[in-house]
Amino acid sequence: MGVGLWRFTLSAFAGLLVFFLRFCSSEKAPNYSFMHQATTAPAISYYDYIIVGGGTAGCPLAATLSQNYSVLLLERGGAPYGNPNITDMGAFGAPFADVSPSSPAQRFVSEDGVINSRARVLGGGSCLNAGFYTRAAADYVEAVGWDSGMVKESYEWVEKVVAFEPPMLQWQSAVRDGLLEVGVVPYNGFTYDHIYGTKVGGSIFDRDGHRHTAADLLQYANPTGLTLLLHATVHKIIFRRKGVARPVAHGVIFRDALGHKHKAYLKRGSKAKSSEIILSAGALGSPQTLMLSGVGPAQHLKAHNITLVLDQPMVGQRMSDNPMNAIFVPSPVPVEVSLIQVVGITHFGSYIEAASGENFAGGTSQRDFGMFSPRIGQLATVPPKQRTPEAIAKAIDSMSKLEETAFRGGFILEKIMGPVSTGHLELRTRSPNDNPSVTFNYFKEPEDVQRCVQGMQIIEKIIDSKAFSKFKYDYLTVPALINMTLNFPVNLLPKHDNASGSLEQFCKDTVMTIWHYHGGCQVGTVVDHDYKVIGVDALRVIDGSTFNYSPGTNPQATVMMLGRYMGLRILMERLGRDLSK
Repeated sequence: MGVGLWRFTLSAFAGLLVFFLRFCSSEKAPNYSFMHQATTAPAISYYDYIIVGGGTAGCPLAATLSQNYSVLLLERGGAPYGNPNITDMGAFGAPFADVSPSSPAQRFVSEDGVINSRARVLGGGSCLNAGFYTRAAADYVEAVGWDSGMVKESYEWVEKVVAFEPPMLQWQSAVRDGLLEVGVVPYNGFTYDHIYGTKVGGSIFDRDGHRHTAADLLQYANPTGLTLLLHATVHKIIFRRKGVARPVAHGVIFRDALGHKHKAYLKRGSKAKSSEIILSAGALGSPQTLMLSGVGPAQHLKAHNITLVLDQPMVGQRMSDNPMNAIFVPSPVPVEVSLIQVVGITHFGSYIEAASGENFAGGTSQRDFGMFSPRIGQLATVPPKQRTPEAIAKAIDSMSKLEETAFRGGFILEKIMGPVSTGHLELRTRSPNDNPSVTFNYFKEPEDVQRCVQGMQIIEKIIDSKAFSKFKYDYLTVPALINMTLNFPVNLLPKHDNASGSLEQFCKDTVMTIWHYHGGCQVGTVVDHDYKVIGVDALRVIDGSTFNYSPGTNPQATVMMLGRYMGLRILMERLGRDLSK
């Protein structure tokens, strides 16, 4: 393959991974009378429930609890509304390229060398992801012990606001037909359900390309029962330890955008004995907050001079991130703009998805290649100390001079279920604004590698299928596409010479995140089956940090469902106790 073609295809992959498409008008902000800047908060306040984290689980949880009790929802970021980089499909990827302190996406790099991101915005990860909406499998629901009827009702409650059937155009249809041609059957049509075979899933993008997030679920809230504070960073949970059998959470300390300290406490009195603090800060934020509050491995907390409340060695353990691997396919014909819409659910534990887009400049004068771009310093072929602003600017300038045809094509990806491989999280500093150190140990376990290899073999067959032939250059063989993908700087890992001939090595060398990381506060080790933190009172964790493995092909639907589901359970339990009195 000539140098010009390599430059063309690699750059196309860069543009494709950002999906910088046509811009749409940003969604207007709802009239949430309960939403305020934290700077307006009193120095001390009291509530029935305090929820830390206005994300994918925190928003539906707060909306539900507010129906009968006073709720304080603390979100460290701002609102998503009025920001086209969040609300418009055409700007997907832009938040990942924004590394400013005000960005809705806070970038972090795992100790494995994979660039990742955590949400810093009301609505959490639902404001940043590719929008795919699909439920957990029935056996997942059964395994974790949820009530299937209430789960179904909770999913439907979410779906009335945020889920839509996506339009099926040529690229996605070709991938769907290719999946069926190579044996990922049966075809299950459009469904939110997790069923073996090929299906069209839901999307949180409507047909106008506008994103609908977990923040939209706050329209269900009782406005007199909810107080939502933006740019409110929780520094620690306050525990009462004197005169009680074990520590009792009874308040939080948070700071506003100006750095002013505020304290919020649970209400006192006999009727307030059921009041609780609930962590919904995500798979990084929840274990981090527990540790900063003195709940975690004793020796680790001692090393950071944090007063020990409870020695809980499993906080931050068994962190997992579902690895993603992809093959880029440059197209000889224009393709439609599409995010994840079709999925092939295999019996061997790999999920096959795809995305596409034409003219990634989106008709704008400035090109931005997003999360996988030199714009944010991701130059795997350049040593870290040489990733200077000048080198980054040079790479950006080179990409900006490419012909428009370089931004045409799509990629087919696979994500493994589980995963089996796990890692851990530790504090770097005592500041809640700093990312913790996290290691996911991608592909440490052979079972994960084997699932990836089988998934990549399916992708190879799809690329060579009759159904997909229209979108592939005849002279570009699958090995050539694999070689091309290997040369793209998708992570900071070293590349191996044998990766082009070994799918096992290809999986390891080209691993990326699909932002489905979880764990750190898992059920059975850190929290019980009611999501109450083991060893302390009046404290729960309700978010993806409690998952032992990722639900369905994409977890956001289940995280939103969990917020609603547990909100209902808490209400029923407390109302039942109040009525019995």
